[in-house]
Amino acid sequence: MSKYRPIRAIISGGGTGGHIFPALSIGNMLKELNPKSEILFVGAVGRMEMEKVPAAGYKIIGLPVTGLQRKFTLSNLALPFKVVKSIRMAKRILREFKPDIAIGVGGYASAPLLMAAGQLGIPTLIQEQNGYAGLTNKILGKKAECICVAYEGMERFFPAEKIVMSGNPIRKEIVPPTDRLKMDAYEFYRLNPHKKHIFIVGGSLGSGTLNNAMKKWIADGCPGSENVEVIWQCGKYYKASIDAFMQEQRASGAKLDGIRHYDFIKRMDLAYCAADIVISRSGASSVSELCAAHKAVIFVPSPNVAEDHQTHNAMALVNKGAAMLVKDDQAVDSLMKVAVDLLGEPDKIADMEKNIATLALKDAALTIADEIYKIVD
Repeated sequence: MSKYRPIRAIISGGGTGGHIFPALSIGNMLKELNPKSEILFVGAVGRMEMEKVPAAGYKIIGLPVTGLQRKFTLSNLALPFKVVKSIRMAKRILREFKPDIAIGVGGYASAPLLMAAGQLGIPTLIQEQNGYAGLTNKILGKKAECICVAYEGMERFFPAEKIVMSGNPIRKEIVPPTDRLKMDAYEFYRLNPHKKHIFIVGGSLGSGTLNNAMKKWIADGCPGSENVEVIWQCGKYYKASIDAFMQEQRASGAKLDGIRHYDFIKRMDLAYCAADIVISRSGASSVSELCAAHKAVIFVPSPNVAEDHQTHNAMALVNKGAAMLVKDDQAVDSLMKVAVDLLGEPDKIADMEKNIATLALKDAALTIADEIYKIVD
C-alpha cells in the first residue's frame, strides 16, 4: 500500500518542450506514487502543450493568454484583456476541479492559473527551471509555499526559506552512456563506431543560428571532418530549406555521407550516447539532460529569451569547467571550428564529462513530489 495518498493537482505552463517535459515528469511521478491521484493540466491555446499533453494521456484545458511581443503590435493591446479573461477562466477551472495544489512550471498559462489559485486560497508550488528567474515567477514566488530550483544562488529572486534545490525533472531514459547503449546508438543512426561524433541540437523548435553555422561549415568543405560524423537536429520549421541546401551541395559534388540531418530527434537518449561532444542551446531542460547524460557540451545561448536566462544557465556550468560557450553572434563563423578542435583534445573532453556529471541532480521529479505532499498534508 502506497504511503502517498491520492491527491488532486493542477499543473500549469508550457510553450516549449523545456516547460512541457518537466510538467509531464511531475505528473507522471505523482501518478506513480499513487495511481488514484487526479492530474489536470492547464496550458495556453495554440501552444505545443495542447498537443503533447493529451498524447501523454492527460487532460488539458487551454487559456487564451499570450505573451508580450517585444515589438509593438496590435496583439499587445489585447494582452491585458486576455490576462483578465484567463484569470477568470482559471478561477472557474479551480472551483470545478477542486485541486489540493496548483503547480506552475513556467510558460504563458502558469501566471494566470497561479494568480487565481492564490486569490482562492489554494496552495501553490513553482518549479523554476532557469538560473535567472523571470519577473512573473519572482512575483508569484512571494505567495508560493515552495519554489523548487535547479541552480545555486536563487535567493537573489525568492525568499530563501521557500527554496528547495530539486533540479529539473527530465525524461527517465536520459542516462550516462554504456558500451551497449553506444552500440545501439551507432546502429540506430547508421554511424561508424570508429569515427568521432558531434550531436547538434537546437531545442524542440530548432535554431537558425546553429543551422547557419552548419551550412557555412558544409559550404566551406567541412574542414577537419575526415574522421567526423554529425547528427544534426535542424527543426521542423527549417527542414525544407535544409533539405534543399543539402541537395544543392550534393549536386555541386560535396561529400556529405557523414552528416545525418533530422527535423526532430525521436531517440534523444541514443543521440546523446553516440555523441563525443554536443552543441546545444542552453535552455534549462537541455542543460539538465546534458548533466544527466555526462556529456561534454558547447553551449550557444539564445539571445531571444527573457532576461538572457540561457547565458546565465550556461555560465553556471562554464564557471565549473563543465562546458564551453560560443556567443550567438560569433557562432556562424567559429562554432564548428571550436567543435572540431575540441574533438582533438580527448583529455579536455574527459575533464568536461567528469565535471558536468557532478552537477547532475537525480530524482528531481520525486523531490518535487515530496514537496507537494508536504504542502498538501
